[in-house]
Amino acid sequence: MQGLMMDYPLTVKPILERASRIFARKEIVTCGASGVHRYTYGDFYERTCRLANVLYQLGVKPGERVATLAWNTHTHLEAYYAVPCSGAVLHTLNIRLAPDQIVYIARHAEDAILLVDQNLVPLLARIRDQIPSIRHVIVMNEELPMEYPIPVLHYEDLLASASPSFEWPDLDENRAASLCYTSGTTGRPKGCLYSHRSVFLHSMALNMADVFGTTERDVLLPIVPMFHVNAWGTPFSVIMAGAKLVLPGPNMAPRALADMIQAEKVTIAAGVPTIWLGLLAALEEGKHDVSSLRMCVSGGAAIPEGIIETFKKKFGITICHAWGMTETSPLGTVCHLRSNMMDWPEEKQHELMALQGTPAFGVEARAINAEGHEIPWHGKALGELQVRGPWVIREYYGEPNSSESFCGGWFRTGDVVTIREGGYVHIVDRTKDLIKSGGEWISSIELESAIMEHPGVLEAAVVAKPHEKWLERPLACVVPKPDSNGKLTQADLLEFLRLRVASWWLPDEIIFMDALPKTSTGKFNKRLLREQYSSKNLTGSQDRVL
Repeated sequence: MQGLMMDYPLTVKPILERASRIFARKEIVTCGASGVHRYTYGDFYERTCRLANVLYQLGVKPGERVATLAWNTHTHLEAYYAVPCSGAVLHTLNIRLAPDQIVYIARHAEDAILLVDQNLVPLLARIRDQIPSIRHVIVMNEELPMEYPIPVLHYEDLLASASPSFEWPDLDENRAASLCYTSGTTGRPKGCLYSHRSVFLHSMALNMADVFGTTERDVLLPIVPMFHVNAWGTPFSVIMAGAKLVLPGPNMAPRALADMIQAEKVTIAAGVPTIWLGLLAALEEGKHDVSSLRMCVSGGAAIPEGIIETFKKKFGITICHAWGMTETSPLGTVCHLRSNMMDWPEEKQHELMALQGTPAFGVEARAINAEGHEIPWHGKALGELQVRGPWVIREYYGEPNSSESFCGGWFRTGDVVTIREGGYVHIVDRTKDLIKSGGEWISSIELESAIMEHPGVLEAAVVAKPHEKWLERPLACVVPKPDSNGKLTQADLLEFLRLRVASWWLPDEIIFMDALPKTSTGKFNKRLLREQYSSKNLTGSQDRVL
């Protein structure tokens, strides 16, 4: 016997329409290069309708891909809703990828229309003729007079001539809504095609109290780019909740972010660990009031326990550790203390908050060892993390030979983990980043975290260096804090680490650098470091790499 409930499609459309009717006066703020732009949800809805009419007039057909090459702005947000709600597919291009990767992705997706921010036109001009599927280029956020090197249409002119109302079609919830590609750090980027249903459910999950807990009373600042995994889904979840949204545009400098948090009274911010390291340095100058900020969501890489502790003790801000992937939309796990942990000693609480957390409701997780068996949840055994759920992909877009990434209905993440009692996941490393030394494994993530606990260290990345006897040994690349004045030495760090890690984990070499290379998503580019140092004999621990 079936239930007698309405067949209500779970699409992006009701998120948009509800926001315009219930939260019409709520603000959306963009901190652009030329100043602050403010408007309301009501304004946003009208302009989104205008954009939908523009796409229709340009001949965009249902299912066609409309690409963006843009920062976190209100115009980008308009595309986030106009494109999928009109029946097309939103495809966010990652501006930090190499040009040849952007070309590959755009050609693979067969993008038909491209919306680009004015300050990114020079990047597009270099590759425009290599993407023949694009029929029109539309320039957004035109802040300066400019002679365009390629034929373009103008966003504001198009919207001004379009109708402010649009009859949104009724769409099947399993229809494609958004297309995101992986960053391609282990091969060519792969496409993840999200459905309306997956976006809807993912947004609801993000707003649950034990995830991000976003409510209408919040002010959310997504520092994670909208061109990367849909800014972790926040442009959809925030509008669903009716919260105030603050978009940083291209302004990612720590002091600029601190200014935004203070001026707009941000309550939740989301970004990668490098963002929080920079923000911490800005806050320690003591010039900003960030008392409104209750939570910083950190993902993309492990954040050191010491940073979590400092944010809490100095500023009363909780760093909420989360884990996910492009393949999981990206919400996978999130770390919160439970009721029975509230009376734990602070040190024990901080240690737990450095874990990746428990699977969010809607995500199932398990870890499989080398023998193909599921590991017990006692925090000791190692296994590869596998997940499944309604916003986890079942295959890659346009990749018929991707079965090795899936196992019996589970997605294989490539992360090596332990799982503690209660489902707390601890990512030990990526399979490709583990250092295999003398038949044992060294976790590059744990070693990095230990190094970054040193008060003189700003950033650290650990990679494997080939070794004749032990197969591999750890090499640490370290960026000292600016105020260290060149006083930090290899001997200092090794002595510091002796009390924190096993003796055989101690790095054979420490390279001091002015900056660590980053990937397109803000993670440490370990592949580049391995390529740079794997074949070199390192004898000078004080080498500097500019």
